[in-house]
Amino acid sequence: MPTDATEGLIDLSEAPSLRTRRDALGRLGRYAAAGLVLPPGLAVLPALAADNEDDTYDEDSVLKEATDFFGETTEGLAKVIEKAFKDQGRPNAYIKGQEASGAVTVGLRYGDGQLIMKRGGGGKVYWAGPSVGFDVGGNASKVFTLVYKLPKASAIYRRFPGVDGSLYYIGGAGVNYQRANGITLAPIRLGVGLRAGASVGYVHYRREKSINPF
Repeated sequence: MPTDATEGLIDLSEAPSLRTRRDALGRLGRYAAAGLVLPPGLAVLPALAADNEDDTYDEDSVLKEATDFFGETTEGLAKVIEKAFKDQGRPNAYIKGQEASGAVTVGLRYGDGQLIMKRGGGGKVYWAGPSVGFDVGGNASKVFTLVYKLPKASAIYRRFPGVDGSLYYIGGAGVNYQRANGITLAPIRLGVGLRAGASVGYVHYRREKSINPF
């Protein structure tokens, strides 16, 4: 075990990402647990924690935004948001959008919305993709998507595969996860917008509208 509390530590002021900063915080925690005295200069930890909170949304704020967006609140909506926070933590962005889709076995999904980041920035987002599952008929609905670990707005423009088995449904509300390059999306839908096929396949997010779902 090292005897110098500064040995092997990362310069937190130079940390390029939240992940790096979390790694540094974890390492400092291990030194503290070992009873080592940290140098005064490392008293930046509370500031880093506060900065992380400034970069992300808390659960109450997300529930309020989602309730205002859908125009209603249900126990199911609160439960799926609670589930997303338990699974993924605090999001640093969200998308308010709407989509239309319909299928019997293999369907298509098209949508558009506005990306909003906690630290400012964002932009228009369009998406399209195939869905395979228990979709029947057609529908048009709102979707409120939580976004996790998005480093910059432009990083949203890519294909996000669905995470198999991630669909969580309760009380007329549902959420599933899509993930790529360390970024996780959690689309939340209510009522007729809920489609079990949403957790299968992928969704391609673009800067411009396209009729090509692939």
